[in-house]
Amino acid sequence: MAEVIYTKSKTGRRGVKFPASGVAEKDLSKFIAENLLNKAKIKLPELTELDVMRYFTNLSQKNFSIDNVFYPLGSCTMKYNPKINEYTAGLDGFTNIHPEQNEEFAQGALELMYNLQEQLKEITGMNAISLQPAAGAHGEFAGMLIVKKYFEKIGEKRTKVIIPDSAHGTNPATAKMCGFDTVEIKSNSDGLVDVEELKRVLDNETAAIMMTNPNTLGLFEENILEISKLVHEAGALLYYDGANLNAIMGITKPRIMGFDIVHLNLHKTFSTPHGGGGPGAGPIGVTENLANFLPVPVVCFNGEKYFLNYDLKDTIGKVKAYYGNFGILVRAYTYILMMGGKGLRQVSEDAVLNANYLKEKLKNTYKLPYDKICMHEFVLSGDLQKEKGVNTMGIAKRLMDSNIHPPTVYFPLIVHEAMMIEPTETESKETLDNFIEVMKEINREIDEDPELVLERPVKTPVSRVDETLAARQPNLRFCE
Repeated sequence: MAEVIYTKSKTGRRGVKFPASGVAEKDLSKFIAENLLNKAKIKLPELTELDVMRYFTNLSQKNFSIDNVFYPLGSCTMKYNPKINEYTAGLDGFTNIHPEQNEEFAQGALELMYNLQEQLKEITGMNAISLQPAAGAHGEFAGMLIVKKYFEKIGEKRTKVIIPDSAHGTNPATAKMCGFDTVEIKSNSDGLVDVEELKRVLDNETAAIMMTNPNTLGLFEENILEISKLVHEAGALLYYDGANLNAIMGITKPRIMGFDIVHLNLHKTFSTPHGGGGPGAGPIGVTENLANFLPVPVVCFNGEKYFLNYDLKDTIGKVKAYYGNFGILVRAYTYILMMGGKGLRQVSEDAVLNANYLKEKLKNTYKLPYDKICMHEFVLSGDLQKEKGVNTMGIAKRLMDSNIHPPTVYFPLIVHEAMMIEPTETESKETLDNFIEVMKEINREIDEDPELVLERPVKTPVSRVDETLAARQPNLRFCE
């Protein structure tokens, strides 16, 4: 039974007794408007310090966390966050500065941001970087605003953006938000962009094509150089969704592939924590001809001091208060320094190795729609198990009883009963082997008694629920 803290409250209990403040009481109505004053007694829980400690410790242990369980979680990677990142982000010099502080007294923070910009330029091959955007989708939005403003400046009216059917869901939404019409192109039999289909829809109204490489099937777009050539010959721009950069660091770069704009998800690639939806950071990089369109400020160095540069003549403007989510930038900077260039390449190589190991071990138990070498992730289908009575959601729920977080399910949409599996680079062979055995055991259970599998999970704090009802009418007071 998990209870909210108010149910443990007992009148008169307390954990801390503060001494008298020594400050005379004041009539707040002299300082605050009468209608804004709260006149009712504030109902706070009354507990001892030990009560509070046990409550929150027990509550934390009910959470699935990358620190205590395996997360084979695809599109929104739960990548391990080294604890040194938390140490550096918590240093006094970083936590006690104020965003309104004079630049002269924030040189250390500005130097860190400048160096991070330079490192991300090296990793991506892009010519200029802005750290402003608050998350990946926010960086994507800034990138498409740049596309829009670029064509406005050169006097061309381009109305459409081409998006592969394997794209992230934010891609068409972002393009629409920026005023573009979206044109979807189907994948070919290999799970890659169909070049002939691209040729058919590419014309002088095309502003950009938004791509992820490797794509959401975990497959590297083998024709990317031809695609880049076709797009640029049409006068359009090539946009890189950086969600899957974890597969290619130190091996290749978006710029080498021909991309003009890239956004990065620092939590996916550079290990900053992203549980609960944030905070994140989504730096955006561009080629030299687009540098003046970046959101401001960008951090510059004049040889003597670091400063915030707002003077970009074609800028799309500010997209985030102050300089972005600074604490996340510190964590990413720490990770890059800790790994170094060779280390980042090793990260990608290990992530690819782990994914291919899982793929080969599971492809004879679960349907593998695209049986070819994958990158850092791959997509299985639960079609075979669904025929026996248990769909992908049932498999995901059953995994929880083995203390494994379910992978991303039902995405990408082009794979029926999809399970997107991404082990990341930090998982050991023993962890991967356990996941393989659990997945095979689930299949055996489905063969023997599918109805029993559909009753799972039974070992978690919350058992199987009606997903629709739980989303619309959640009962957060008691969980049995």
